[in-house]
Amino acid sequence: METQPPDAEAGRSAAGLDQTDRAIIAELVRDGRIPVRTLAERVHISRANAYARIARLQAEGALQGFTARLDSAKAGLATIAYISLTIDQNAWRSVSDRLRMIPNIEHFALVGGDYDVLALVRTRDNSELRRIVLERIQDIPGVRSTRTWLVFEEVQGSGVDWTV
Repeated sequence: METQPPDAEAGRSAAGLDQTDRAIIAELVRDGRIPVRTLAERVHISRANAYARIARLQAEGALQGFTARLDSAKAGLATIAYISLTIDQNAWRSVSDRLRMIPNIEHFALVGGDYDVLALVRTRDNSELRRIVLERIQDIPGVRSTRTWLVFEEVQGSGVDWTV
């Protein structure tokens, strides 16, 4: 007789998320400040179950905190750019460590393709962006070249559909 793992019996996917977990995540992505009572009503579970599931999702690392969306221009960071970097392949750890120390870099990713790193940078103006690229990023040992992609307008996508 073949038995299934407990998670499969509970209707969970290989990632450990069932339909209710995905519905909770979808609601929290839409509004991270949603009251648990409202969340529970929307996904048709009790408040106690909602609290327990949120705690489990946090403990398992599926939920890694709650954030606010920022209007960069209103926060004084009107210049936005993606910076692509070509780096020496054996320097990715040290480059990564140095990029983390530049406060204007919102996030960066190690990528495949024509470039090795893609960084999102937010600054007050073009002269601050220029200084960060020329004096901070290009000064990092292991960075061979950079290319700056100025962002004219940011558009929020619809996001991942967590309910499928």
